[in-house]
Amino acid sequence: MSTYPSIFNDVIGPVMRGPSSSHCAASLRIARMCRDLMGDQIKNVVIDFDPHGSLATTHKSQGSDMGLFGGFLGWEAYDERLPESEKYLMTAGILVQINIVNIDYDHPNTYKITLSNDHETNELIAISTGGGMIEVIRIDGASVSMAGDFYETLIYCKNPDHILSFLKASIGYDDIIFHSGKKSFIEIKTQAAIQNIILDELKGMDEVTAIKELRPVLPVLARKNMKVPFITCEEMLEYNADKNHSLWELAIAYESARGNISSEEVFEKMRSIVRIMGKAIETGLRGTQYHDRILGSQSLQLKAKMNAHHLVGGDANNRVILYVSAIMEVKSSMGVIVAAPTAGSCGALPGAVFGIAHSIDLDEDEIVKAMLAAGLIGVFIAAHATFAAEVGGCMAETGSGGGMASAAIAGMYGGTLTQCLTASSLALQNSLGIICDPIGNRVEAPCLGRNVMAATNAISCANMALSDYVQLIPLDQVIETMKLVGDQIHHTLRCTNLGGLSITKAAKEIEAMLEEEPSKFYKNC
Repeated sequence: MSTYPSIFNDVIGPVMRGPSSSHCAASLRIARMCRDLMGDQIKNVVIDFDPHGSLATTHKSQGSDMGLFGGFLGWEAYDERLPESEKYLMTAGILVQINIVNIDYDHPNTYKITLSNDHETNELIAISTGGGMIEVIRIDGASVSMAGDFYETLIYCKNPDHILSFLKASIGYDDIIFHSGKKSFIEIKTQAAIQNIILDELKGMDEVTAIKELRPVLPVLARKNMKVPFITCEEMLEYNADKNHSLWELAIAYESARGNISSEEVFEKMRSIVRIMGKAIETGLRGTQYHDRILGSQSLQLKAKMNAHHLVGGDANNRVILYVSAIMEVKSSMGVIVAAPTAGSCGALPGAVFGIAHSIDLDEDEIVKAMLAAGLIGVFIAAHATFAAEVGGCMAETGSGGGMASAAIAGMYGGTLTQCLTASSLALQNSLGIICDPIGNRVEAPCLGRNVMAATNAISCANMALSDYVQLIPLDQVIETMKLVGDQIHHTLRCTNLGGLSITKAAKEIEAMLEEEPSKFYKNC
């Protein structure tokens, strides 16, 4: 896994459908790599989830199954067919068996997948690390580390010496590793696919038994000896001592170095994401429907009350609540959203940024700058804590979204770099320890309320920072504390459907009705 998160890989993205990025988008990416491992020829799949992990109780209702099936078919995370991926999988003749068995891995989001066809069987073990990010940790019994940000070529062979010499003389590579085991292979990490002429020569060698090409699943690739200008707030402030850059400009400096792309490319890449976010808000405000969900279009009710002036004053605040709700409803109706930083928290950051921007008539460029600033805060969180509720509770998702949004809002109002960092620190301090306990085993409630809380907390903390309130604890230390607190949250309160609101009588009744007939429950609501 990369030491240096990318704004576009780890923080603001992926563009996707589904209730949960750590379930839907991550599982799809894992399955895409499985498909490549099998040369696109999958006939049978056995998926094992550990009974002590989060996936044993959530794999179906929170979208892991849907993502896996779409990935086995080679789809993208935003494919409109995803809700019916099981049907398409059956049509493709791929048989899947899901087992809940002890697989002896500590990470709560561990996938053990055995794939076969008439000619071969391969095994892949991977983890979902939050926000759609993954790490493949074993292939065919060998320990590996693949985040999906390289072209990975696996040369299965009997004797590696001659092949290694040939490869080192014939290609440019970022890393080359020999893995010995029940199936020995050479792993080659590269920036581009190895040329066919080289692959053809390898295939003609007696020592080579098979060649597998695993394509990247992330938008920004890694590379050998990657360097970034900073990876903590303290380092960033030292870097900026003689530059006087704003937070969004520092985000561009970081991502440009991280991705080896120009500043203009970074800015325009974020613009394209901002437009997807804006479209999601527009879609949500028109009203959404979906048969398998708990809540209907709550945002339409809020909009009506706003228009009738029947709400407590604060137009900007109410607009933010409206936008947060609209985005969350698009997510829950299987529409296209941007995980920012996760699907479960996809409303807080864009809802707050767009709501404030529209309230004070800022143009698209200013929204892009705000989202870049938020993205850099997210880089620090991704590098030193987590975005996965299964690891850190909802603090890791909506809490992070609120901390990112608060810095962005302070910047939109002309706040200094110090004020932006203070805003983020205060917002994250306010969200420490929030548990993840979805009702009915769906990522809707209390997720919607916690996204709204994160966004409104972001506004309050931005105002506090702009008024020069004292943060007391620097942002780096708050992020370190997030990690420590997340480790202390009991596993039943980390998106397992085993604690908190998830196990109330009402929640269990809702869950039972959804299992029996989702559309009937939705209609009655």
